[in-house]
Amino acid sequence: MTTPDNSSQGSPGHGEPGISADLERTTLEPIDDPGVQSHQWRPTDVDAKLERRAELQVSGMFGVATILLLLFCVAYFAVEPEQTFLGWSALNFALGASLGGALLLIGAGIIKWAKQLMGDHEIIEPRHPVRSSDEDRADVMVDVNAGLDESGFGRRPLIRNSLLGAIGVLSLGPPIVMLRDLGPLPKHQSLTVWEKGMRVVNDVSGAPIKPSEIEVGQLINAEPFALFEEDEEGHRIIHGTEALQAKSKAAVILVRMRPQDITPGEGRENWGIDGILCYSKICTHVGCPISLWEQQTHNVLCPCHQSTFDLSDAGRVIFGPAARPLPQLPLGVDSEGYLIAMSDFQDVIAPSYPELSRDQKKLDDRYE
Repeated sequence: MTTPDNSSQGSPGHGEPGISADLERTTLEPIDDPGVQSHQWRPTDVDAKLERRAELQVSGMFGVATILLLLFCVAYFAVEPEQTFLGWSALNFALGASLGGALLLIGAGIIKWAKQLMGDHEIIEPRHPVRSSDEDRADVMVDVNAGLDESGFGRRPLIRNSLLGAIGVLSLGPPIVMLRDLGPLPKHQSLTVWEKGMRVVNDVSGAPIKPSEIEVGQLINAEPFALFEEDEEGHRIIHGTEALQAKSKAAVILVRMRPQDITPGEGRENWGIDGILCYSKICTHVGCPISLWEQQTHNVLCPCHQSTFDLSDAGRVIFGPAARPLPQLPLGVDSEGYLIAMSDFQDVIAPSYPELSRDQKKLDDRYE
């Protein structure tokens, strides 16, 4: 009768080579197969001729880019600004083609260099626990508590409360006070230079506008005549900073639609002239100038925050962050047939601000 030999089976912890290797691999590589595909050699990695060809191609791209950059410098001085090429400015064409081509070749060369010639291998970095060990966390709390005990923060309420009070005032007082430096508080936002009988003029030339000069679907940027009015010596009466401030509130847009497409606001049935309406150019959201006009929808858009107003429906907001309709200016025609304002705006011209309701109430009382 023979006795089985168990020496070849081994047991954990008895120096079995296979088990030790497994334990070491488990320690160094928690995941045997992280899912990375087997490495694929590139043609330039195994063929010296292809590697040399790719190197020459990349060098060629950089070389041609250098020539184009030199041509850019030469064209800047050699090509006259008035010369043309295929109906374009020859100077702009030469500068754009040379600089654009150089940048394109440099970029393409770098990409080819990285994809075909630079080192190509995968790197795996095992993730480690972010949380500190319980021993480290306990040691930190011991140090924190020791510091609190030594400072006497809990035993000295007078120091503690006075420190908290100083920090509170520091964090609230100066910042609130310094907000005053952002500018003057809003006031008189309901008043502009528009008044009854003032002509509506083109914002560039200052020329007055007749209804017959505006086509259906057209938009005109306009201003009050007061910004172009001159004294006896030919100087603008409103000029400098005062003119800029007046223009920031008085700028308007004129649009013309078919009268049957217009839904006037209550009490505003006679604010237009043959389908011509006048609205403030200042968005009621944060005061951006707006004039992106959609003829078919009768909408005007703010290019900054996409607030959209329906000018055929009393400037109603139909999209975006604006909360108020565009203010409308009542129009009339003077004895010479030019468009005029019949009054100042009856809505506040400004972006929204806390005192808006107060100023609007004052304006409502003024026109009652």
